[in-house]
Amino acid sequence: MATILVVDDEMGIRELLSEILSDEGHVVEAAENAQEARDFRLRQAPDLVLLDIWMPDTDGVTLLKEWAAQGQLTMPVIMMSGHATIDTAVEATRIGALNFLEKPIALQKLLKAVEQGLARGNAAPAVGGAAAKPALPAGLSTVASAAALPMLSGDSMIGSALPAQTASISFDIPLRDARDAFERAYFEYHLARENGSMTRVAEKTGLERTHLYRKLKQLGVDLGKNKSE
Repeated sequence: MATILVVDDEMGIRELLSEILSDEGHVVEAAENAQEARDFRLRQAPDLVLLDIWMPDTDGVTLLKEWAAQGQLTMPVIMMSGHATIDTAVEATRIGALNFLEKPIALQKLLKAVEQGLARGNAAPAVGGAAAKPALPAGLSTVASAAALPMLSGDSMIGSALPAQTASISFDIPLRDARDAFERAYFEYHLARENGSMTRVAEKTGLERTHLYRKLKQLGVDLGKNKSE
């Protein structure tokens, strides 16, 4: 679990990114402008920052320069923008930004960039007195390891859970009830396999997130027991 700071003046973007990253098991903090981001950075260093370039008070590149000049750029920063030029992206990278995401941000690009950013942050040596972070096994990022640990210890049990559940479904019940029982077992299987991540379950099952939530509620699936901490 990582602490990720989302800096964007658009409330819709902040809420969407917070929801997606929270589903991935991270603690998400939000700032609507550069000043709020400065205040948060003074209190603590997040594990990763998603930083919008165009903001009304101070733009993201200027804030990035401030952090670099003050020795506070000790965490990976991913820039975001829907209007930035190539020159702006190159400048941000030169200052110290790790990556650049173009809005609207595709889900897979976001998750991959965050995974790479957290992996880079864990691999980097301590800077400016910040506490060194524990190294991860080669090729395994923070996001991947969090999802993989329960799989390494219990994937075979998860894989066998679905046949056991479906085998217990009686054929002497109405088709509608049997279908509901199967769907409940199906979704519980995927929730367990994805460690409770609604984002990944939605991708695996091919459903929109809102449709998935509604379906799980209709089937009476207990999200609490599957949700990752």
